[in-house]
Formats: sequence, C-alpha cells, structure tokens
Amino acid sequence: MVGSVVGLRPLLGMVLLAFGCGAARADDAADRWRFGSASDGSITASLSADSIIAIGSGALGYRPVLTIACRPDGEPQWSEWLQLNDGVAVANTITVAVSVDRGENVKEDWSVSNGSRTLIRPGTDAVSRLASAKHLRLSWRFGVITGRANADFFLAGAGAAIDRLAAECKIATP
Repeated sequence: MVGSVVGLRPLLGMVLLAFGCGAARADDAADRWRFGSASDGSITASLSADSIIAIGSGALGYRPVLTIACRPDGEPQWSEWLQLNDGVAVANTITVAVSVDRGENVKEDWSVSNGSRTLIRPGTDAVSRLASAKHLRLSWRFGVITGRANADFFLAGAGAAIDRLAAECKIATP
C-alpha cells in the first residue's frame, strides 16, 4: 500500500500543478482587461491584441488596443473601438473584416477618428457579439499599396468585463 501511494506522488504533483496553472490562467485572463473612462464620459474596458502589427521593415511593432465602452447617458450606449499607432485612412469610414471565433469574415464600415488612428463601431450589436466569444480578428487595409493589417484578440473575460461596464453605466447588458 505504501509503495502504491509513493508511486502516485509524481502523478498527484502533476495534477495539482495542472489545477494551479489553470487557475492562474483564469486570473490572468481577467487581469488582461483594463478599466477606465474616456473624455466623453464613457466607461471603458480595454484589451491589448495578442498579435503585433509590424511597422516598416518589421523591426518595430505594436499591439493595437480593443476598447469596449458604455455611456451612462447619451447615444450610442455601447461601442467598441480599435486604437492604432499609425493612421489608416483619410476617409471618414474604413471597411473592417470581422471574424468572431474563427468564423466567416463579416465586412463592416467603422468610423475613423483621432487622426485616423481610432476605428469605431457603435451599437449594441458590436459589443454583444464579444460577450461569449473566445477570439476576435479584425482586419483592415492600411492603404492602396501597403496591404492589410490584422489584430487578433483572445477575449477571455469579455463577458465579465461587459457585465461590469453595464453595472457601472447602469444600463442593460447587450
């Protein structure tokens, strides 16, 4: 009996380590969201992309930031936006290909602001699709010649972040 228990120690250690790592990952996912507010009174939750957008020859790069926002009063009550380091367009809108959980790309028109460094998609539908999603990919054209850029987001904790925003804004969850 003692021999069989001793033989199980390494297995028990691996099981405990696996449970500990799983709990750490869950905590890390919740910690990835950053809460704050915007100058227009919106309450925000932001998440950095898991992918890096290369600049120039690829020696430099950055992670775009996805922000979910709610407004306690005013319209739209919900919106999401993508903050970039580089401008993308001179027009007021840009077409963004959106893929949720590696599904089919859906093309949407997003507003462009902040010196063409912020892409905005207002509306409840923009936020509601993120609540139960695990992955979001946004893809857009930087210019006629430059090509496309992609931003991938691991959305663990998005549902909890949206619930928290709704509670702070005192509005319905999308």
